[in-house]
Formats: sequence, C-alpha cells, structure tokens
Amino acid sequence: MIFVGGAPLCTDDSSSSSQGHDILMDLMKHPVLVSASSSFNDVAERKFSVSRDSSSSISRRNRWVYIFQREYATVDPALVDVVGMDEATTCVGLVIRNQKSGMTSVAHLDSPDVVDIGLAQMLAFVINQSSDAMLDAHLIGGFDDASPEHVNGVTKGHGKLEGYSFPLCRKIVDSLEKSNMKFQIRTLHVLGHNTRRDSEGNAYPIFTGFLVETDTGSIVPANFDTTTRCPDEVVRRIRVTASFEDPCWNGRLLEIYDTQADQFVIAPCTWSMRKMHIALMLQNLSDQEILLTCSTSPSAEAPDFVDNQRRQWDYLIQHPDWSETFPFKKPRIFRRTEDKSWVRHQTKFSSSSYAYAD
Repeated sequence: MIFVGGAPLCTDDSSSSSQGHDILMDLMKHPVLVSASSSFNDVAERKFSVSRDSSSSISRRNRWVYIFQREYATVDPALVDVVGMDEATTCVGLVIRNQKSGMTSVAHLDSPDVVDIGLAQMLAFVINQSSDAMLDAHLIGGFDDASPEHVNGVTKGHGKLEGYSFPLCRKIVDSLEKSNMKFQIRTLHVLGHNTRRDSEGNAYPIFTGFLVETDTGSIVPANFDTTTRCPDEVVRRIRVTASFEDPCWNGRLLEIYDTQADQFVIAPCTWSMRKMHIALMLQNLSDQEILLTCSTSPSAEAPDFVDNQRRQWDYLIQHPDWSETFPFKKPRIFRRTEDKSWVRHQTKFSSSSYAYAD
C-alpha cells in the first residue's frame, strides 16, 4: 500500500491493466511529491570518490556500498555509512528504508521483469519480522525517454513509443500499491521530474545517481568514479548481461552483499562461449556504434560508457570460461579492510588444492 504525506493514496479499486498507469499519473501530480522533486533538483550533485583528504566527498573514514545495474543490497546503518548507485538513465533506483530500524535496501532496477521478485528480495531484511512497519520509499532515475508521440502515457500510432522508463516506473508503483507493506513515498524523481531538454527538444536526465546516508536516511544526487564503483567492478558489470543466459537469475536481482557480515559476496553467474565471440565482434565497432548497439539511451550516457563496455569485452576475451571467474561455482568474497576499502578474500576448496586471490 502506498502512502504520501502520511495519508493513503486514493486509488480506484479496479483491477484493470491500467491501474498501474493511473497510480503513476496520480503520484506524478501529487503536490507533496512535486514539491519534494523540486527540492531534490535544487540539491548540488555530490562527486563521490575515495580520498584520504577528509575534505573530499568521501574519505577513508566512510564505509560505503555501491550498487551496479540489476543489483541490490540491504545495509545496516551500524555497519555502513553510505549506500548508493549511478549510471541510471532509463533504469530506476529504488530505496526502501525501515523508519524504526534504519535498515536500508537499494536496488538498481532495469526491467519490469525483476520488480516483483526483486521487491521481495529487498524486503527480506528491511522488515525484520515487523510487517506493520512504515517503510520510506524513494524512486530516482528513469528520465522521460518516450517518443513525443507518447503523451501522458498514451501511445499514438505504432511501435514502442513509451520508451523504457515509463513501463518500469509503472510496474514499480503498481507493485508497491499491491503489496501488504506500507510504503511512504518520499521522493519520485523520475520521468518528467528528472528530465531536462536542450534547445532542440532532446531529452536528458537531470540526475543519474544518488547516495543514501544510512544514519539519517537523507538522499542526495551523486555520481561515482572508479575508486567507489567497487569492488570487482568488471565482473559485476559482466554479470548483468550474463544473467540473461543463466536461468538461476530469471526475474531476480543479482545478489552482491551479505548484510549481517558486512562483506561483498558476488554470487556466481554462468555464461557460454558465445559471450566471447560477441565480445570479439563488438570490440570492432566504433564508439558511436557501441552507443547505438548497447545503450537504451545513447545520447544520455556518461563519457565513460564506451570504455566501461570495452573493459568488459576485454575480460571476456581473456576469460571466456565462466569457471575461471567462479571456480567450482563459488562466490567471489570481498571483505572490508581497516582503511574501509575492499580486499578479495582468499578461498580454498576442499575438493582440490585450488585457491585464488586477487
């Protein structure tokens, strides 16, 4: 069930397929959420990088968790100071926080297909056996990528004119409303609220990322760099596309983090040799061709998008067999060090003398 401003959202009880659409339209126009989105727009975007300089956006004193596409993590404010994500153009970042315990779950949702099971995954630790708890919810990302012919959620003509963001946002709010849990929506910075246009009318996202300060629950726009998009960046990026070939991950968000142990546990994912052949082919494309082939929003991607793609393909060419990355189909484990960075945990397998370490 959805609440806004402390009151339940008034919706039609109809079970028609348009209900999610109507809920989203009502939320986008709600004065409380319009005001919250306007205030969010006024917040300066924080550059999130690791430095030993205490005056930087994040210092070695901070404990953080970063979320890549199709991943989620639930964090305990006693163990983690900051959790966040970026690179969301047509994706949506969903934050769910227990008002009483402060337990916070963040997901980088990229498809309506992962919303229902993904929401259940997020809630597992957040509700903490308290099904009547009020949960704060924030939706950020998913700029308005719809065709100009798709007006107010209504498609005129043929083809996929509604874009990628709208169906995802519609599915998220529909699932929240149908849930038995109580969700107080605090931020709805998506679609038109998160869109700017240039002089020619081309649409771009205002913000593509955010961070959550776990002790207070405050959320600010943010972007990250290679020092904070970690650990195991390349492997985690590869898992996004590899998961489509692995039936173990159908409809599910990718697991990365052990909430109670405060360690990254990169769950194994398999892929076929076909991934290497595709990587070899894609490496021959120009930068512009890569944007057009690999992005749902080619004109809105960050400058490092192509380089991030090429680094994944280099890895797949060098490691075409998934078992090289996940020996014995075991997870890759990273533990937090004294200076708050991450280090790969050396694992020995009883079935052989094989061990690995970064």
